[in-house]
Amino acid sequence: MASPPLVSIDDLTVQFRGDRKWTTAVEGVSFDVGEGDCLGIVGESGSGKSVTALSMLRLHARGTSRFASGTVRYDGQDLLQAPESRLRQVRGGDIAMVFQDPMSSLNPVLTICDQISETLRLHQGMSRADARVRAIELLDLVRIADARRRVDEYPHRLSGGMRQRVMIAIAIACRPRLLIADEPTTALDVTIQAQILELLRELRSELGMAVMLISHDLGVIAEFAERVIVMYAGRIVEQAPVEVLFRTPVHPYTEGLMASIPALDGGDGRLYSIPGRIPDPDEPIAGCRFGPRCAHVQAVCRAAIPDLASIGPDHRVRCTPRTSGRTAA
Repeated sequence: MASPPLVSIDDLTVQFRGDRKWTTAVEGVSFDVGEGDCLGIVGESGSGKSVTALSMLRLHARGTSRFASGTVRYDGQDLLQAPESRLRQVRGGDIAMVFQDPMSSLNPVLTICDQISETLRLHQGMSRADARVRAIELLDLVRIADARRRVDEYPHRLSGGMRQRVMIAIAIACRPRLLIADEPTTALDVTIQAQILELLRELRSELGMAVMLISHDLGVIAEFAERVIVMYAGRIVEQAPVEVLFRTPVHPYTEGLMASIPALDGGDGRLYSIPGRIPDPDEPIAGCRFGPRCAHVQAVCRAAIPDLASIGPDHRVRCTPRTSGRTAA
């Protein structure tokens, strides 16, 4: 009998309040994250990746956001309905998050020791002295040299890559079961990107935690993830094991993302880009929201939004006309 998923998201719809009405940013999103999973979520800016991740821990501002439908189940409880006291236990303890910009996430007036210690004292009840010892151990664990000295530094004294490692140290301080990494390599040079990904890979293996990696970079997803979800305009349009998705992408949006990757040999020297732009959430579009940008759009595409249909083992796609009679390799 298969074990239940670590986190199960079902029919999640997230809305934000505008000047006159509520705007839907994420609609009908469902997926599971299992123990030890390595899940990648990819899509353009505005596709709903980060909104989905923040919703899992209810980190959106109160009063300006709401969950129109759905559940986020963890340990038998719906986190969308859980009391704030339970959420405080889960955030940073069982489920931790590494945010995109460490400089804006770290407090500039507190030392690295203070910021790591806060998590340890809150979730594990450590004394200040014990938390300091553990903070140094965590800096060693994330490969920061001279940790005993660096632990008393302020964020502005560290490089971008070191600040990101500090964010990871804070996130793993309580040995979470799930680590959500939201664009953890953005604005870092390629060498540091590779080091951060290798660090996450090693920590996942060492701590036995699941990782949900959010990125717009297909290269990062291909290198790190085992399973991939592709999002567009607030919906999942394709999901598959990483080898299957990169070998046989089916949705036209996924194909467009793949075609946008520069060829190693330089190709003909031209870079492909998907025509048009991701639609505004309030923009009225009949049927498939990718239809206005799709080279294969048909009348049936504009009649209704396709279901997310299974076309092979663990491979699902939201594109009925293209998948009719076709299966994934």
